[in-house]
Amino acid sequence: MNKPKIVFFTGAGVSAESGIETFRAASNGLWNNHKIEEVASIKGWEGNPSLVLDFYNQRRQQCLNALPNLAHELIANLESKLDVTVITQNVDDLHERAGSTDVIHLHGEILKVRSEKYSSLIYDWKKDLTIGDFCEKGYQLRPHIVWFEEKLEESKLNQAMLHTITCDVCVVIGTSLQVYPANQIPQFVDEDAKLIIIDPEEISMDFKREFYHIKSTATEGMKEVFEVLNKISVR
Repeated sequence: MNKPKIVFFTGAGVSAESGIETFRAASNGLWNNHKIEEVASIKGWEGNPSLVLDFYNQRRQQCLNALPNLAHELIANLESKLDVTVITQNVDDLHERAGSTDVIHLHGEILKVRSEKYSSLIYDWKKDLTIGDFCEKGYQLRPHIVWFEEKLEESKLNQAMLHTITCDVCVVIGTSLQVYPANQIPQFVDEDAKLIIIDPEEISMDFKREFYHIKSTATEGMKEVFEVLNKISVR
């Protein structure tokens, strides 16, 4: 028997209800009183690495203090009867802590760091990262985050697209669909598959196909989606 394949494409709106600040909320161009380019770009890193490390140390601690919310939990609970893959733009580990076992992080992970020179040298990291913390080859460690103007990891992007192309249902939840190229992923949903978007705001992206818009928060929208998906029968 084959389990129906469900893809959840999640963004900051899911984690916001766990108290994690969203980039989208920085509408004035500031993020924790910093210009976004100062703390989320390679130029910012090269210009003031101590500032960048301090910023991500705060975000790491915020992540460690946060707890999964109902949206995370409902997504994880569907694994008992459905083939569920989570593709997320979020860098926290709340999906995993809620119980999701197949999670693709497109924009990196805040609880990991990597070598400044050797990007394949990646380490789990839950404490503060400071100047002088080196990889095994003697180079400074940096946050394992995809910054602006950096490319997504090609293997993860391809993996995400393959899951999306082959899914029966794609649920887009908590993302403004404004960050390229990740925002293109829902466009790969097959015409015969269902596309559901949970967002309290109007959908700004132009979809050349039908989709169902649940105009509510991540947790409230997931309650509705969970009730529907939990009734899908195994083929």
